[in-house]
Amino acid sequence: MGEFVRVETEGGVATIRLDRPKMNALNARMQRELIEAAGEVAADEAVAAVVLYGGERVFAAGADIKEMAPMRYAEMAAGHSRLLQDFTKALAAIPKPVIAAITGYALGGGLEVALTADFRVAGEGAKVGQPEIQLGIIPGAGGTQRLARLVGPSKAKDLIFSGRHVAADEALAMGLVDRVVPDADVYTAAKEWAASFVGGPAVALRAAKQAVDAGLEVDLATGLEIERVQFAALFATEDQKDGMKSFMEEGPGKATFKGR
Repeated sequence: MGEFVRVETEGGVATIRLDRPKMNALNARMQRELIEAAGEVAADEAVAAVVLYGGERVFAAGADIKEMAPMRYAEMAAGHSRLLQDFTKALAAIPKPVIAAITGYALGGGLEVALTADFRVAGEGAKVGQPEIQLGIIPGAGGTQRLARLVGPSKAKDLIFSGRHVAADEALAMGLVDRVVPDADVYTAAKEWAASFVGGPAVALRAAKQAVDAGLEVDLATGLEIERVQFAALFATEDQKDGMKSFMEEGPGKATFKGR
């Protein structure tokens, strides 16, 4: 358990909880603790899925501007800009389904954290955006890349160029979030979604995530080869044998998986 980030596990679902009052400003220490938390849940075989959560009032309002403001180019280029990329890469690389539970603000670095997840559940009162342009900079923790891949380059440029805050209903319409629920239900909805993966074929879920994510970075032919290799490899798992045997004997949807 870190000073600003903690991992709580219940029933196969791990919650990575951001806890730096009042707005979960992502300073360097918090970023390093997120790297550690990502490694912890990735390695824990008891964890089937993960929820990213900032609390009832706010997800994360962005990076710690007071910490970054005095930095010079050499300091940023040599170190901090790499940390910004490293902590979001670590979250994106968690080989399990990850759901961001967004309450209040998810701005700048906060939205970039949410973008590392596979799915995003937002409260009706949530506001998301990439306001870095208003500080004379651009997103530096993956926002220009993950946002464009998620909603397309035109919508991403609109948000990044303007720095505007987007309400939950608009975020849903553009595909930036996947579900909108009452503010009080955000964490519960995210946990219930995560719980749907508990008891599932963990190796196949990991392969599916890796195939989709890696395939987005390459041409179609290479992506198809990534899929082929992952598909074939699953025939070395117990889950494949159990799943197909169950299908033949009992019909679809009744298999019990061991996660290996």
